Amino acid sequence: MAKKILLILGHPSENSFCNALLDAYRKAAQSAGTICKTIYISRLKFDVNLADGYKTGEAMQLEEDLVAAQELIQWADHVVMAYPNWWGFMPALAKGFIDRIFLPGFAFKHHSGKIFPDKLLKGKSLRLLVTMDTPKWWFYLIYRASQYQIMKDIVFGYVGFNPIRFSTFGFIRKSTEKLRNTWLKKVEQLGKQFK
Repeated sequence: MAKKILLILGHPSENSFCNALLDAYRKAAQSAGTICKTIYISRLKFDVNLADGYKTGEAMQLEEDLVAAQELIQWADHVVMAYPNWWGFMPALAKGFIDRIFLPGFAFKHHSGKIFPDKLLKGKSLRLLVTMDTPKWWFYLIYRASQYQIMKDIVFGYVGFNPIRFSTFGFIRKSTEKLRNTWLKKVEQLGKQFK
């Protein structure tokens, strides 16, 4: 059976290098026999603000686009998300998307008397493609890639994704066309391997 891959663009603009990275991954993965579907978060109609958090009985009604996004996440074997690192994390639009769809009952389930919840999205793997205007060495050495620890342990790992892999592209502002083409070829290789 063909592997099912969901690509998510977390950059607010489709005219971005993040989208070019997703396109490179998609083309390579499809040529290797996978089925790919894409979510462009900027096209979705939803309130990014989870107004009352996860209070019991007061959860916000999910908009139609978010219900469809949840169905695609459940459908996928592997998720690839591309977004830029802005102020140390993903854009507000992408964070709001996660806040709104990774809900109790969909992504995790708490039980009375247990510290850790059931991870309801087990069996899925994840690749994050992250662009930044920070030099890559600075991101790892000075910032210690803290964003990746959050994404691995507190966000996607918390709901069951495993393995979770990261690809860092920076720094974008100083990159040449030759370097960007090298990055795109690297992502094509990931797509061929479904990683």
